[in-house]
Amino acid sequence: MNISNALAENAIRPFAVGRRNWLFSDTPRGARASATCYSLIETAKANGLEPYAYLHHVLQHIAAADTLEKIEALLPWNMK
Repeated sequence: MNISNALAENAIRPFAVGRRNWLFSDTPRGARASATCYSLIETAKANGLEPYAYLHHVLQHIAAADTLEKIEALLPWNMK
């Protein structure tokens, strides 16, 4: 059997690419915004959602989410 770490390398690749991009988060607010985006994308992936479609849906509906229940309905694990 060949020993390969390709699966592990593929799993951490988004973070390695992101690490270069984080250099441009020159303010704490920018760093928080980047972390929020990465968290949403990775959580969507972990819940079996396509990240672009999930973010598109959230951005379309977040303005109308005026209660805690409506905001919680937009979380990745509550998507149908």
